[in-house]
Amino acid sequence: MEFKSLQHIQSQLNKKQISLPEIVNHYLSKIETKNKSLNAFLEVFDDEARTSAETIQKKIDNGTAGRLAGLVIGLKDNIVYKGHKVTACSKMLEHFESLYSATVVDRLLAEDAIIIGRLNCDEFAMGSSNETSYFGKVHNPVNTDFVPGGSSGGAASAVSAGLCLAALGSDTGGSIRQPASYTGIVGMKPSYGRVSRYGLIAYSSSFDQIGTLTKTVEDAALILEVIAGKDEYDSTLSSQSVDAFASAKIPEKPLRIAYIKDTLYHPSVDAEIKNAILKKINLLQEKGHLVEGVDFPYIDYLVPTYYVLTTAEASSNLARYDGIHFGYRSANAHDIESTYVKSRSEGFGTEVKRRIMTGTFVLSAGYYDAYYAKGQKVRRLIKDKTNEIFEQYDLILLPTTPATAFRFGEKSDDPIAMYLEDIFTVHANMVGIPAISIPIATHSNGLPFGMQLMTPRFSENLLLATAEMIQNGL
Repeated sequence: MEFKSLQHIQSQLNKKQISLPEIVNHYLSKIETKNKSLNAFLEVFDDEARTSAETIQKKIDNGTAGRLAGLVIGLKDNIVYKGHKVTACSKMLEHFESLYSATVVDRLLAEDAIIIGRLNCDEFAMGSSNETSYFGKVHNPVNTDFVPGGSSGGAASAVSAGLCLAALGSDTGGSIRQPASYTGIVGMKPSYGRVSRYGLIAYSSSFDQIGTLTKTVEDAALILEVIAGKDEYDSTLSSQSVDAFASAKIPEKPLRIAYIKDTLYHPSVDAEIKNAILKKINLLQEKGHLVEGVDFPYIDYLVPTYYVLTTAEASSNLARYDGIHFGYRSANAHDIESTYVKSRSEGFGTEVKRRIMTGTFVLSAGYYDAYYAKGQKVRRLIKDKTNEIFEQYDLILLPTTPATAFRFGEKSDDPIAMYLEDIFTVHANMVGIPAISIPIATHSNGLPFGMQLMTPRFSENLLLATAEMIQNGL
């Protein structure tokens, strides 16, 4: 028994072909069978999920259930849930239990979604392979010798393997879209300011955004419709109204789509990925849509600028984890200085320490103007050029990743090679625009890969409608 979408589940529930407790038991059974080999779930809320299923089934029977009744969803381990552990997959927060729930969690529960457990991720969401988690690496369900991508690798692995129908992740530079591409599912990052970050453990506050990992664009649209919108606890949130994303339609006139030539013909792009995207471009053109190549002169500046700015913000955000104010305290500490030094040295993993030190350096006196201030200026240039493209085109099309998933250990000793895995995904976060990765083909090596679409800020309607059209074969 496999569930393809929430619509599929709700149809079966309404026809009484299956009950919600049966659905929950199905997922719990799959987790029991498969999670040992994947390490996607850190904790499963089995008793709680079963109790919720009984309660929501009664609502379904009397016609009072919410819009997400039937949705079994997992949470990336950096989204807080009251009364439950949340660790950001770090020794620093190993025993931490949240005193409150993230806004997105409250909104899911209000519409009768069932949260089935906590999902593994790269430590503090810093990584592109899910190899940096304190609780061990996550495996790609398509081939367990390969990484699932990161940092939302546990979420992608769980959805791809059918351990839950959907998951919430976070995307700072591609942490939803890249693992979605590697595992053959849909990964959606909304516009910055569309979804509340209240209750998301911060990595880089001007880049972070909560989004969805699902099997269909339709499910991504409905979940986004529920979790999006104004929130008094997040002052960076837009106050504009939330559209009916689940019923979004593409315009009746032909779409104008730009593909960035420098991404499609970049030397790092696998030939099969390039050819699969060119086929999609040809199909779109045959359907009457305008698809043209455009130049984007800042491709080589995207990753360096991203890492200058995000590490600076990470250095600031993670300063609170010091063994005194917050987080793990070393048993070997004997005074204030050793408490700070030993707690942070022992509590953080290698990649997190690397990014904190890099961020502290670029913010330091004498280097601030050369790195951080200049990075902000480059970010503005990237944003202006992107908006210039959107003056002439409705969407931008590009690969999600330059290649398919790689083997464990292949890039973990080379931080630069690992960072370049994000070369095509950081763009959307730099500009704050929505982006989605949809699976388009399987490589001759047996691994899936996706294609990415981006639209102007707060144009999720157009993005989702176009992605659904492409996912359904145009």
